[in-house]
Amino acid sequence: MIRVLLADDQTLVREAFAMLVESAPDMAVVGQAGTGREAVGLARSARADVVVMDIRMPDLDGIEATRLIAADDDLAGVRVLVLTTYDTDDHVLAALRAGASGFLVKDTRPADLLDAIRTVAAGDALLSPGPTARLIARVLRLPDAPAPGAPVPGRLATLSDRERQVLVLVARGLNNTEAAEALGLSPLTTKTHVSRIMGKLAVRDRTQLVIAAYESGLVTPNGPSPRSVGG
Repeated sequence: MIRVLLADDQTLVREAFAMLVESAPDMAVVGQAGTGREAVGLARSARADVVVMDIRMPDLDGIEATRLIAADDDLAGVRVLVLTTYDTDDHVLAALRAGASGFLVKDTRPADLLDAIRTVAAGDALLSPGPTARLIARVLRLPDAPAPGAPVPGRLATLSDRERQVLVLVARGLNNTEAAEALGLSPLTTKTHVSRIMGKLAVRDRTQLVIAAYESGLVTPNGPSPRSVGG
């Protein structure tokens, strides 16, 4: 059972989401928060698996609330799915850098929201299709972004060649089975590589792996097709 915490400053919105989540046989609402600070507190006390987080809330906004949850070692298993009306580059980038595992806009279909909660709960990355391409382009336009082909900095230098190959495929959107096929590995071996990469890079989930890969310059939008990456 996926334990879901709903954080939104509008009571009617929270109640509507609660009815939707409770309609799913594999989910349960364990709390509702009207402010970001309340969301952080309930994430601790309710032991939620997924927090569906609005961005614009009083007291503490959703991005700062996400940052506090992601930085708390006691909440390492909690995933944040940002669901907002404001589909802007700044919000997408800030939410993901704060530690969010996914980003969706509020015009998402109900069934897609439930699927998104399941995806995030499983530790996979989830982004609305529109923001994804813009996010990557924006990251590469940042003043401190490394040039393509630059030496791999920091903790990425600790990855083996195989782990870097796996990271490239993950960053390009392949799941474990697809990455295994591309590299001639078993899905279990690929899953083990992904887990080790997360440990070495100290990231929570696949979303943060994607961000690390692009910000390091290891992956670029115009790089080779994932199917052509061998080893």
